[in-house]
Amino acid sequence: MEIDRRGLAEFLRSRRAALQPEDVGLPRGRRRRTSGLRREEAALLCSMSTDYYARLERERGPRPSEQMIASIAQGLHLSLDERDHLFRLAGHNPPARGPASEHISPGLLRIFDRLQDTPAEIVTELGETLRQTPLGVALTGDLTLYQGPARSLGYRWFTDPATRELYADDEHAYLSRLFASGLRALATRRGPGSRAAHLADLLLAQSEEFKDVWNDHEIGLRPREVKRFNHPELGIMELSCQTLLDPDQSHLLLVYTAVPGSESHEKLQLLSVTGPRTTLH
Repeated sequence: MEIDRRGLAEFLRSRRAALQPEDVGLPRGRRRRTSGLRREEAALLCSMSTDYYARLERERGPRPSEQMIASIAQGLHLSLDERDHLFRLAGHNPPARGPASEHISPGLLRIFDRLQDTPAEIVTELGETLRQTPLGVALTGDLTLYQGPARSLGYRWFTDPATRELYADDEHAYLSRLFASGLRALATRRGPGSRAAHLADLLLAQSEEFKDVWNDHEIGLRPREVKRFNHPELGIMELSCQTLLDPDQSHLLLVYTAVPGSESHEKLQLLSVTGPRTTLH
């Protein structure tokens, strides 16, 4: 497929003009003359230089890679149809939709962008963190940095002892059962060749504990209403987890809150001044 430079440039300009700063979690500021986002704002959202983004809108530069197009589609809050159109304009075949896709829907992103003062994250059905708010990073560390199977929280739970330090000790036994139960249900739903089934095979070969709980064939376990996080500076924090599901992409928005007036609520207020938690490896 050939790149349609004019079509790509026109589409990018139109999508940028359709977005307002408040739509994407950015401050509006003063003396704004642009009807939509400025180029530098769009470039920031797309994780690229302003010069590179500007060249695309001016029909210049090399053909962007699939990874770059995916970043632009996410940064500009495109729908799946718009994302696929963008890929074709750039001369690429669109990636798969559904559970295997990591493209977050615009609706879920709009809610996420308004939660910057709350610990929140967007995860895949395998527990791979795609986005975190600043307070989410302060609570658990930057979980988007992991690569390969380790991107999955369930995989890290059984293969990286440091992961368990995030949670209160008396939660560990139940969480082991919970992760095994969830992975079993997912592997059955997605089938033998799925990523979930592959993760189960990896864990069966690497973790005796996983093998033990897997062989119990538990199914249907649910997360407890209150999660007990263990912060290295603030100690135990009891946080309720509200979940919003995007059924088309099987993505979950997790929002963590504390009972007002509680000790955990006070600790939650302190998260903003403790700084980012060091990611565990």
